[in-house]
Amino acid sequence: MTAPGAFPDLTPDVLDERPLAWAETLPSAWYVEPRFQMLDRLSLLARTWQYVGHAGRIAESGMVLSARVAGHPVLVVRDGEAVRAFYNVCRHRGGPLMTGDGRCDRVFKCGYHGWTYRLNGSLRGVPAMDRVELFDHRDYGLVGLPVAVWEGLVFVALSRDVPPIEDVFAGVRERILPVRLADLGFAHRASYDVACNWKTYVDNYLEGYHVPIVHPELMKLYDFRQYETELADWYSLQLSPLSGEANLYDDGSGRAWYYQVFPNFMLNILPGRLQTNLVVPTGPTTCRVEFEYFYADVAGAEARGLVREDGEFSDGIQAEDIGICEHVQRGLESPGYDRGRFSVKYEAGVWHFQRLVKRAYRQWLSDPRPPDSPSPVHAMSSA
Repeated sequence: MTAPGAFPDLTPDVLDERPLAWAETLPSAWYVEPRFQMLDRLSLLARTWQYVGHAGRIAESGMVLSARVAGHPVLVVRDGEAVRAFYNVCRHRGGPLMTGDGRCDRVFKCGYHGWTYRLNGSLRGVPAMDRVELFDHRDYGLVGLPVAVWEGLVFVALSRDVPPIEDVFAGVRERILPVRLADLGFAHRASYDVACNWKTYVDNYLEGYHVPIVHPELMKLYDFRQYETELADWYSLQLSPLSGEANLYDDGSGRAWYYQVFPNFMLNILPGRLQTNLVVPTGPTTCRVEFEYFYADVAGAEARGLVREDGEFSDGIQAEDIGICEHVQRGLESPGYDRGRFSVKYEAGVWHFQRLVKRAYRQWLSDPRPPDSPSPVHAMSSA
């Protein structure tokens, strides 16, 4: 395990949280050096709720959703009325229970040696283990994980020391009314591989400062004279009135809300639709951005046309963001840059995110042990 001593540049001065008007940005080393990839996994991704997919993928009992959280394989299963999450790891010798989404007929079966587990995680069958002594099935249930469903979105945590999901999203549901995210239907997903650190991508998402220069077509959709950023405990919100002109996003019904939920999840809420973004680190200077698209109507011909047009427009915006983020990553790797300053008007969201990164690093330095580990399922309630 990476030790605190491996990070001599995490000094009190650098980790200090200063007011926006006085603050400097994070050091470039935090976006470049390989050791920070593991630090981000340990201090951020393993200690926060992580989005794994939509509840529609596990609508019926026995349906399973597979994902990776902070690099670890996990699965989420619908067990009657209950939604359960486990490490996707057999307790025998670490084999996989599922290698993708699917459906189970009452049991998981390890794809390595055939051990089987009930949907509640308890061990059921152990082939050719009859001569093993002092072996108790109850000691080898799957390791369960905290799971939460918020507005149809499923989240898993690797630690029990996470805030309630309602606290993380406090005020979002009420703020966006009459939009109800749980009523929107899944349309499609897309992913983009980006040659930049995941924090580089998140920083870029969190500010409108670059929009007039990088996204000229996007400028036509919004009234950026009224651009605002609001900050909460676990998220920031960028909002702007739509331009009022007839365009892809503006049907005359409202505003656009762009939520960034710490550390790596986004909600782009527009009239009649939702885009979710999950930013997944894939290396010290690479990441993958996973988009999912949801709409009030996904069935009609007009709706399918909107989905297609939306996807094409989003591809163009992503190409612009990817291009600038990859240029910025090269700048971060250059000796010509280390730390910068924030625009008070346009970069409050970046400052907020970077404060939370510093806070997570400080907490890890004070207690670098792995997060509170969940227990094997036999020690958990069946609820």
